[in-house]
Amino acid sequence: MAKTILFNKPFQVISQFSPMDGKKTLADYIDVPGIYPAGRLDFDSEGLMLLTDDGQLQAKISHPKHKQPKCYLAQVEQLPSRKALVALRRGVELKDGVTAPAKVQLADEPEWLWPRNPPIRERRDIPTQWLEIEIHEGRNRQVRRMTAAVGHPTLRLIRVRVADWSLDGLVPGEWRQL
Repeated sequence: MAKTILFNKPFQVISQFSPMDGKKTLADYIDVPGIYPAGRLDFDSEGLMLLTDDGQLQAKISHPKHKQPKCYLAQVEQLPSRKALVALRRGVELKDGVTAPAKVQLADEPEWLWPRNPPIRERRDIPTQWLEIEIHEGRNRQVRRMTAAVGHPTLRLIRVRVADWSLDGLVPGEWRQL
């Protein structure tokens, strides 16, 4: 039977098991032989990762042709205008081409949100806004590049769902086998 693990990747952890420049990796949290990440999550991003020993499931989750939805909560700088939200919903021009349309809506800061260490930079005169963003592609640093392209750099990014799997109350560094 295939092993599948849901993991809440903490901030500044590399999405691999192999050591790299003294940075924390998945091996610092998970000691289950034979599993591999199904997709990646940036070093500076937090949240849900799936790991499995099932090659077909890994491909289904991580390969763009399968268009698996990935949902993020992004804390962005400034309060996005209607124009910025519409641009994200239509697709944004990036250096590697136009993104597919994203589902985007304003969100409140989640009640379950854990503190980040170190915390995001706070600027007294610059407000922030949380967005819920769902994409189907998964280009390198895509959500961060999309929000920056519409004038709202991402300060904090948390993946909360991949397809039908979600964080379901896992705190950073915790994992659960399905």
